[in-house]
Amino acid sequence: MKPPDPAALPHSPAAERNRAPILAVLRALLAPGGRALEIASGTGQHAAHFAAALPGWRWQPTDVAAECFGAITGWAARAGAANVAPPRRLDVRDAPWPSEGAPFSEPFDLIYSANLLHISPPECGPALMQGAARHLAPGGLLVTYGPYLEDGVPTAPGNLAFDQDLRRRHPRGPAPPRGRGAARPGRRPAPARTPRPAGQQPAAGVRAGSLECPPARYQSHS
Repeated sequence: MKPPDPAALPHSPAAERNRAPILAVLRALLAPGGRALEIASGTGQHAAHFAAALPGWRWQPTDVAAECFGAITGWAARAGAANVAPPRRLDVRDAPWPSEGAPFSEPFDLIYSANLLHISPPECGPALMQGAARHLAPGGLLVTYGPYLEDGVPTAPGNLAFDQDLRRRHPRGPAPPRGRGAARPGRRPAPARTPRPAGQQPAAGVRAGSLECPPARYQSHS
């Protein structure tokens, strides 16, 4: 089968920019092989890139929107990533996971999500932690990427502006992670920002996924 035309696939410039630094962190954290569950796969660019670079890992993409499935499958085919499973529909607030079809029958060694927590309803934070506690294997990792504000740690002005805009539009704001089965998060500093073409100005949502935002790590103790 001929690989899909890249021009015909939905494309996220932010995912294109941050995939290499995130992959570097994953390489440092992960064993040579395992089972990965990605929450909110979106276009599928991360799933395709990570699975192609980590052939010992079986990657299970998911998204709440089934209309993303064609893009997820297309990017995996373009990357030649045969270790990407067919996407499943998953809303983190549902239990069990996934939201449709047979529940996952085996635990995952990695649950990964990028740019979900800061733009989702506040109940999604606790739901992600609780779902991870249910579905992570002992010693498994929950790795998230996004614009996290930390006391005493400078952040990009774009992240602050985007946070203020989200709070205006959603006054309830994000809920702090709660639940059992997760250890204290670890922090991995992100590399320097990936250069952009001259004159290109990112949208607020792209800044939210910028490289000042370090992946956070939670380890299962179940």
